[in-house]
Amino acid sequence: MEPASITVEVVEAWSDHARCVRLRVPVDGPVRQALASEQVQACFPDALSRTFGVFGNVCGPLRRLRDGDRIELYRPLLVDPKAARRERAVTSRRRP
Repeated sequence: MEPASITVEVVEAWSDHARCVRLRVPVDGPVRQALASEQVQACFPDALSRTFGVFGNVCGPLRRLRDGDRIELYRPLLVDPKAARRERAVTSRRRP
């Protein structure tokens, strides 16, 4: 008898494209197990070292998965949002 499994997706989105891997994992399996799977590693070899979350909520590698969960791999920030906000504020003050 095969152990019960659920379906989850691992996604990565950029401004010009998105990639998605759908896979089956054991019921109550952790995010780490899904990210370490062969299918995910083939498409996203750095998945375990990146920041990730489930449905927009950052989570840790031990979070238990439920059927239909979407694991999102987040892009690294190119600019610190606080620094960008400060720069915009300084620039707007300089304008007459």
